Amino acid sequence: MPADTVVEQAVRARMIASAPRMETVPATLRYARRDPFAVQMAFPASATLAGTAVCWTFSRELLEAGVRAPAGLGDVRIRPYGDDRTVLEFHAGEGVAMVHLSTPELRRFLGRAESLVPRGCEHLHLDLDQDVARLLRDAH
Repeated sequence: MPADTVVEQAVRARMIASAPRMETVPATLRYARRDPFAVQMAFPASATLAGTAVCWTFSRELLEAGVRAPAGLGDVRIRPYGDDRTVLEFHAGEGVAMVHLSTPELRRFLGRAESLVPRGCEHLHLDLDQDVARLLRDAH
């Protein structure tokens, strides 16, 4: 299989605001074999206050843990909310964005990522030579 194999899944995220209702926005979860420890969650420009697309990157391990129990202490925090929802909190200088996602959808995504790169085998998909070469090139 090519090194750039990717798992993407469209999800409906329910944005939690101070208003009593929650707005549903599109988002995309992404997992790439070439970055085997990370998951990305992208929001289109229409879903953000600034009107620009936003992409958060965090560890697959954090997402796996957060589906089962509260996890994360930094910019991304994840916790279960009942049996069928998971809350993701994204902390930035401008404030906190909170979204509810379907836990079954997250588990499906994580299962697809696990099929692509089994847990514990992430190191087999790192290209350290390429990463070092890129660091040296960018240092000039």
